[in-house]
Amino acid sequence: MNVFKIVDIIFYIIVIIVILLFVIIFIKGKKNHNYPKKTKSNKTKFAVLIPARDESKVIRGLLESIKNQSYKISMQDVYIIVEDEKDLTCKIAKEFKANIIIRKHLELKRKGYALDEGIKEILDKDKKYDAYFIFDADNILDKDYFLNMLDTYNEGYDIGIGYRNTKNGNENVISACSTLTFSMINTLGNHIKNKNTLNITISGTGFYIRGSYIEKWKGYPFHSLTEDYELTLYSVLNNMTSFYNEKAKFYDEQPTEFKVSITQRTRWVKGFFSSRKRYLKEIFKKSFTKNKNNGSQAIICLSILPYLLLVFGITLELLTNLLGTIVYLFINIELSKILLGKSIIILLVCYLVLVGATLVIILNEGKKIDLNKKSKIKALFLNPFFLASYVYCIMIACMKKNLGWEKINHG
Repeated sequence: MNVFKIVDIIFYIIVIIVILLFVIIFIKGKKNHNYPKKTKSNKTKFAVLIPARDESKVIRGLLESIKNQSYKISMQDVYIIVEDEKDLTCKIAKEFKANIIIRKHLELKRKGYALDEGIKEILDKDKKYDAYFIFDADNILDKDYFLNMLDTYNEGYDIGIGYRNTKNGNENVISACSTLTFSMINTLGNHIKNKNTLNITISGTGFYIRGSYIEKWKGYPFHSLTEDYELTLYSVLNNMTSFYNEKAKFYDEQPTEFKVSITQRTRWVKGFFSSRKRYLKEIFKKSFTKNKNNGSQAIICLSILPYLLLVFGITLELLTNLLGTIVYLFINIELSKILLGKSIIILLVCYLVLVGATLVIILNEGKKIDLNKKSKIKALFLNPFFLASYVYCIMIACMKKNLGWEKINHG
């Protein structure tokens, strides 16, 4: 038996394992019963937290959208977290009569640390809120965002996240593909999770956390490179209830340069794996116990495994055939042609599968997402390359032990 047949057998075994894992995920997802208890409250008080270092170019749009909400939020309950009182962001915050929190521990450079300092300062003033909303300074809210989120809060959910739309998805294909990444997480993943009371995946901002948890934590204990995903894991482990509200729309700015996108996504990948390293052992143990969130716990343990196995199997198959093409080029030209043809077929199938997945996302989004027809067509055929570049991001994240936090400029 030659090496090519051995690699083929390994690949077929991987495919079978992947199918079995997806079956397990499907079955476990149907057995989750993590229902919230409805909230009884005549009037709710929401706090808005905005980490905003050097965000004077974009923060005005967010503050205006908060001021113009159909469900009114007092600007006295809006907290803008900056690092320097000379930051031009402060001047704009004062125009809107929002609170300004100046950070003290600037050696801690991640968003989670900024939120932690901001929340601790609020709690030190004995202020209490029913829920804390977290936004990036470049966000803009639909006028009914808080009105729709109020429904989610009143349903009793501990965490609620809105529908993430795009501010600049039509600028170029990079921003369009980046937009579809969040569509994949929310419109496909979180939409399905809603139906089965599974914990949603929190991505980015535009979400709230119930105030009782903030008071319990006495701050914001999630400080990894991806504090949003870390919160996701915590919510799964501790049976928090969460919901994806498609009616609560907000708009976010996406990278327009490929290099910036790579930097951003590499940070996400590094934070993703470091967060899993911290929480996965406990979640795995709990997934074998009888509890109402057992499905979420089992799924979070398995979620990325099928995709990693597929990537490994396809890469192994492809590299083996390409190496064989080169080795046999001057020895057995016919075999070399066969291996080259096989490599081309593998690449073509992978490309068409990713095109198909992108088409499903686009069709599911319909007119909801702010992408024009031209951007959707470009993204349809180029998104597979954008998704494939995650392999490069994973490689860089694995090679760099100390991946630092880098600011992404907005506006």
